[in-house]
Amino acid sequence: QVQLVESGGGLVRPGGSLRLSCVASGKIGGLYAMGWYRQVVGRQREFIATSTNRDTTDYADSVKGRFTISGDFVNKTVYLQLNSLKLEDTAVYYCSAEGLGTNGSPRQYWGQGTQVTVSS
Repeated sequence: QVQLVESGGGLVRPGGSLRLSCVASGKIGGLYAMGWYRQVVGRQREFIATSTNRDTTDYADSVKGRFTISGDFVNKTVYLQLNSLKLEDTAVYYCSAEGLGTNGSPRQYWGQGTQVTVSS
């Protein structure tokens, strides 16, 4: 059974930094991307950043230049460095892993989320 476990969330002041970690366990066939999303209560989950097994990355415009993603596909681990945090970065951050299901179709796995709160 695939499980993703996030850690590193917490309370930080505006302008501060946090580092989120996510470790995946279990077999993920054809793992090709790991990433981060976030969600605020009452809003849709939004894409933040992704790292692929071809060593490419992509970011949402709202976090470019402030957040950095790094993926370790051998150990099925992904990190997100959050710098220059703003009040609007407050959300539950979810880790994602994308691979292939047993029928060969794309499948996305999710962690339980870690809370990031930016407050003065």
